[in-house]
Amino acid sequence: MTKLIALLLILAMAIQLIKPLGVPGLQRRMDFWKIALIAFAIWAVALIGRDVFV
Repeated sequence: MTKLIALLLILAMAIQLIKPLGVPGLQRRMDFWKIALIAFAIWAVALIGRDVFV
């Protein structure tokens, strides 16, 4: 699951560099770092959730 999330977020970052997504907060090409920050947060929640609920 975490590998799928990582792959999708890397793809979103690449698309953001080519053509901005237009989502509020992601309207410039240089905003791709915000996707990385969101990715880190999602990944951390997924890993913590896996340890807590297993």
